[in-house]
Amino acid sequence: MSGLVLKLQPKERVLINGAILENGERRAKLCITSPGAHVLRLRDAIHPDEAQTPVRRVCYIAQLLLTGDADETQGRNQLLRGIESLSQVLTDHDSRHHLNAATDAAIQRKFYNCMKSLRELLPREDRLLAYTGE
Repeated sequence: MSGLVLKLQPKERVLINGAILENGERRAKLCITSPGAHVLRLRDAIHPDEAQTPVRRVCYIAQLLLTGDADETQGRNQLLRGIESLSQVLTDHDSRHHLNAATDAAIQRKFYNCMKSLRELLPREDRLLAYTGE
């Protein structure tokens, strides 16, 4: 079986090419064989109202590219600029690792992997913002 394999929990929802699908009462496995399909698990999605911090805003750009809701050329440039801005602030080794992985994924147009790497920075951002009182 080739393509993207999604293992869905009961009642889990996923966005595929603009359509929201909800799993039934049992676990299920879907194989998406169409190349270039836009797929996002809704449990991974960031609502536009939640994109209020630097990392969440950059994650949201990756999400828009993943779902096909943004122009790829313009959005990818914006995404790479956002990652570069984050790298000016998040300079520790672990953050650098995630930012480098996000950059590589964005360059390769693997927007899910990019978003996944950026999401790893969310707990750190939450701690930093709580510490500074913002």
